[in-house]
Amino acid sequence: MTTLVLTVIGDDRAGLVKALADVIAEGGGNWERSHLSELAGKFAGIVVVTVPEVRVDALREALVPLDGLLDVSVHESGDGAGGDGASSAVTDVPDTTRVRVEVLGNDRPGIVGAVSGVLAKHGLSVAELESTTRDAPMAGGRLFDATAVVTVPAGADVEALRRDLEQLATEVMVDLSLGPADSDADAGDA
Repeated sequence: MTTLVLTVIGDDRAGLVKALADVIAEGGGNWERSHLSELAGKFAGIVVVTVPEVRVDALREALVPLDGLLDVSVHESGDGAGGDGASSAVTDVPDTTRVRVEVLGNDRPGIVGAVSGVLAKHGLSVAELESTTRDAPMAGGRLFDATAVVTVPAGADVEALRRDLEQLATEVMVDLSLGPADSDADAGDA
């Protein structure tokens, strides 16, 4: 089996997921995982598909007609699994754990860049990131709210990370918290 990663984007409308799922199934693929969302009138996401190696080209060709509904890009998996469809999710990688970083504060440009800069400085990788802005009813203006699930390799200095995040929170005036990701809840507080 070969693992493909599809990135999709198009104008939001009913039936987009079905159209994509139908083409994947008809092309011999299996929809494994996805993150799909409507943002600012656009429907966008990423889908992981496994397909027998002999059907890869046929599936790629079958996805082309969707360009009228969705722009679809197909990428070979970069998971190092040799294209056999085996999962190499970070939670399966020995000597890593996941932590959750939550950010809440007045919206302003640069928050994501500042937080991701601290994470990169410590050699951490962002596995998931969700963010939104919303009205701040009591204070006026907008609030920025984000949650990231971050991969922490063995030997990483989590306390140094915590200190750097606390310093950043003071500098950019946001509330920042660091704790276990849901799947690692039994690991205790990071």
